[in-house]
Amino acid sequence: MTDRLARTRSTGVLAVLRAPSPEAALETAEALIRGGITGIEVTYSTPDAPAVIHELVARHGTAAHVGAGTVTSPAEATAAAEAGAEFLVSPGTLPDLTRAMQDTGAVVMTGTLTPTEVMTALGLGVDVVKIFPASLGGPSYLGALRGPFPHATLMPTGGVTPDNLAAWFAAGAVAVGAGGDLANGAAIAAGDWADIEQRAARFAAALAAVRA
Repeated sequence: MTDRLARTRSTGVLAVLRAPSPEAALETAEALIRGGITGIEVTYSTPDAPAVIHELVARHGTAAHVGAGTVTSPAEATAAAEAGAEFLVSPGTLPDLTRAMQDTGAVVMTGTLTPTEVMTALGLGVDVVKIFPASLGGPSYLGALRGPFPHATLMPTGGVTPDNLAAWFAAGAVAVGAGGDLANGAAIAAGDWADIEQRAARFAAALAAVRA
């Protein structure tokens, strides 16, 4: 049986990319990739997100694991998938939206926080249960969820840093989503691509250490 999550597992870290323009999003993604982080979640907070996804896929092919984030409507799910998104991420779990995401054939990740929400996502058959904002409970909360949901594929997003990356994976994360500590908003606004690249290098080094 093919592992639908093989790409996500091997990538390990998905950079949650929120940029003020398509051009800034592309520059940020290139800096992330240069730094060693090839998982790029282009959120719909970014103008013309599907065009950014399409361009990144055209540039990097399978060398980057590119998807869409902050998917809140079926139309967004369809547009992102048509642009080449390998995965779709929603901040919450709504049945109709989840089914529309699944209809695209892309890997589906939907947001939850409570055990009830985790059960809802699992009942809908999502590929990955996103725990968001994971910073509220930390790795210990993720570990606690493993008790009733030992086989769930959990991805914490929010509060993930190079310093606590090992703790998240030790708690059972299949992958992690990293926003401000990786695709940093201030650095993006300033066009400081060197800073973004350095942040990515720190995350990549931490991930390599976890896997060593």
